[in-house]
Amino acid sequence: MNKEKLAAVGDSNAENPLLKEWSGPYGGVPDFTKYKISDFKPAIEFAIQEKLTELDTIANNPEEPTFENTITALELSGEKLDRIHAVYGIYRSNLSTPEFNAVDTEMSPKLAEISDKLYQNEKLFSRIETLYKSDESKKLTKEQQRLLWVYYSDFVREGAELNADDKKKVARINQELAGLFTLFSQKLLAEENGQFLELKTEADFDGLPDEFKNAAIAEAKERNLDVLGCIGNTRSSIEPFLTFSDQRNLREKAFDIFVKRGDNKNENDTNETLVSILKLRAEKAKILGFTNFAEWSLSNKMAKDPQKTLDLMHSVWKPAVDKVKNDVLAMQEMVDAAGGNFKIQPWDYRYYAEKVRKAKYDLDQNEIKQYLQLENLREGMFWTAGELFDLGFKQLFDVPVYHPDVRVWEVNNKLTGEPIGLWYFDPYARVGKRSGAWMNSHRDQQKIKGKVLPIVSNNCNFIKGNSDEPVLISWEDATTLFHEFGHALHGLCSNVTYPSLSGTSVARDYVEFPSQLLEHWLATPEVLNKFALHYKTNEPLSQSLVERIALAANFNEGFATVETISSSFVDMKLHLTTETIDPHEFEKKVLSEINMPSEIVMRHRITQFAHIFSSDGYAAGYYSYLWADVINADAYEAFLEASGPFDKNISERLYKTVLSVGNTIDNEEMYENFRGHAPNSDALMRARNFPVES
Repeated sequence: MNKEKLAAVGDSNAENPLLKEWSGPYGGVPDFTKYKISDFKPAIEFAIQEKLTELDTIANNPEEPTFENTITALELSGEKLDRIHAVYGIYRSNLSTPEFNAVDTEMSPKLAEISDKLYQNEKLFSRIETLYKSDESKKLTKEQQRLLWVYYSDFVREGAELNADDKKKVARINQELAGLFTLFSQKLLAEENGQFLELKTEADFDGLPDEFKNAAIAEAKERNLDVLGCIGNTRSSIEPFLTFSDQRNLREKAFDIFVKRGDNKNENDTNETLVSILKLRAEKAKILGFTNFAEWSLSNKMAKDPQKTLDLMHSVWKPAVDKVKNDVLAMQEMVDAAGGNFKIQPWDYRYYAEKVRKAKYDLDQNEIKQYLQLENLREGMFWTAGELFDLGFKQLFDVPVYHPDVRVWEVNNKLTGEPIGLWYFDPYARVGKRSGAWMNSHRDQQKIKGKVLPIVSNNCNFIKGNSDEPVLISWEDATTLFHEFGHALHGLCSNVTYPSLSGTSVARDYVEFPSQLLEHWLATPEVLNKFALHYKTNEPLSQSLVERIALAANFNEGFATVETISSSFVDMKLHLTTETIDPHEFEKKVLSEINMPSEIVMRHRITQFAHIFSSDGYAAGYYSYLWADVINADAYEAFLEASGPFDKNISERLYKTVLSVGNTIDNEEMYENFRGHAPNSDALMRARNFPVES
């Protein structure tokens, strides 16, 4: 579409609020008071055409390619589409409705098509390649050289050097995948929204903490159910129920609806969808010159080679399984002593693990939970960020939000008061919101056109409960809260020039490092003593309880490791094969090969594995959590080798060499700049109390 036609279309869309620049303070913020779902399609279609016109202008520039007229121009292209995509993503993850899903189904392939038209634009690639191979590139700054390399390598990786027929095939596959990703996500969300466990009698609440019981009662009322209580089909509801419910038959039912999401032979069954995704990925990898999708996926990761990831998984797997076997023995002894005539099953594991924890360490998760008030912990995160990185937080009340539960804070340098970004917090579960917890960047930090502040969010699924009671969360959920805030800090602390290198735009198996690192600060005495306050008495945790928490820090580590690494094995094996699979048989075969303990299931069964089937993001990449944990464990030892978790010199070095530099340098080099050496996997074994081989 030429510029004249585009301008005419723009005039017809002049009043569409999604096409308008964000206004207000902080460089502008999205105005959720004005957006309607009916605005998305025309806005997206116009913004796509505008971006494609901009790309053609860059590609057909008669001047010799320079960094400014090619790379910088690409960085500045598609600004309207970026803004729309940010809002579109918020609706997709947090405000899903049948009306929005219809738009999403139609638009997702069109959005995928832009990427193909970018990477398959021969004139554009020629300009990038010419610049990349020129002597002029050596005169660029280090950051500019890195960005030029990223563009060049991404174009090659996405098929810029393919012939015309193969380019068409890749484009077709990418668009089909985009539609299938959307379909998988919509089916999974429908399963989670539509399934729940009814609690019909007072006995059905046996063992449940009061605040969880109240939340279940509130959930039933919200769903207009004629029962006493309801357990939603999300991790934040199911796992506490499995931990505390005394009713074994109900634990089994809760477990069943959770692990069978997407696998119920109904209209939301995901088996056929995921098989189609795997076929298309294998086909795409072959066209691009790779043996399988795993090889293609890892070609721009730190690990590079799938075998390296499998070797790491195997090195941790056996000690984790051995730990599980010992833990199960202790649980089984409890069952037998109580006259239970059954073997520990997956729906029993959390329940009896909690009993063993209490017996072994005199530590009751329910007791700890009384001290874990969500709002206090949020303040604890803010305080930690202030102590480590001199960040301050000021709540704002005049920024538009997309739901009443969402709150916004200005993040600033507390020494100078200068704002560095905005943090949106959306903590509670609701119908239409996908399960889990995540961080999003709604606007990346950059300095091409002056100082552009980042806008990031943390989204969780905590159970809201009664309005007059504090929200209490589990230790595991508190850890997740700190984890996701670590991602947010990575985005907020960014201090680079170009948006493509900003914040969390690092290799997928490096991006989890800062988030997993921040988890450590939850358990520090400084945070616990200040912010883990009893919800009734406001008293801090006793020293005795703090010490017991420290002693039990590695309790159940075998379970957590097995649960996660089993999913990593299956993910990698799925993407190493090029054959058409039967999901049930494949899952069964891989788990048998690694001797999966029968008492545990994968953290994400194939049919609900959103990490790898709602996008390509973590496909052949779920190992990243383990890979990053090696880096994280080694990095935390830097603090312990100094004066402790709040050592200012180490935290300053972490900020300067990791959090602020985005993807401006090679990630391995970045880590060595912080630590002085490559990460050592022995640190992970020490952190998990597994034996370290000499």
